[in-house]
Amino acid sequence: MFKSISTLSTVSTAVAGLILSVVAVNAVADEYFTITDGQLERPTGFREWVYVGTPVTPNDMNDGKAAFPEHHNVYIDPESWAHWKKTGEFREGTILMKELVSVGTKAAVSGNGYFQGDFIGLEATIKSKKHFPDEPGNWAYYSFSTPDHKTLAAEAKPFPAASCNGCHAGAAADDWVFTQYYPVLRAGKAADEDGTGGKRTDLSEEK
Repeated sequence: MFKSISTLSTVSTAVAGLILSVVAVNAVADEYFTITDGQLERPTGFREWVYVGTPVTPNDMNDGKAAFPEHHNVYIDPESWAHWKKTGEFREGTILMKELVSVGTKAAVSGNGYFQGDFIGLEATIKSKKHFPDEPGNWAYYSFSTPDHKTLAAEAKPFPAASCNGCHAGAAADDWVFTQYYPVLRAGKAADEDGTGGKRTDLSEEK
């Protein structure tokens, strides 16, 4: 009798532990970013996330007046990457980090080109119906860059929607995101395990 009660107690404890573990896993879903009183705390550790690409539109290819002349190293949080691979959609709570890097030297041992220089800024894009129910696509955009491009702000307010969404709505390939410029996102879209790379033998589109 006492042994049975002890066994039941052990089982109950194990079940309770499992439930707490599940709750804990669910609780970390939004822990890739923290928004307090409308301000986004600057995320850290994003270089450990999934890197999706680095577009660059240099000044000397745009009459010296490129809108975004620096390299943009872009990362997506791991949970959103897993969801993107599974469904081909950006989940509630997706965050993309954009690390701004200046164009450095234009010559290397491999030849002439555009090579990364110094870090000069940091931006974030978040999809959240919870936080941005009235924004187009539920996306909001932030910048932690300071005017001197030497430091980063600890917090940031979202840009006015009109300053970003007009371009994204008209030209982005998937849900306000310019996936057409990120081959990692294109290859991973609803590809499940194939989206992790290295499995295809034919680099052209599958027939």
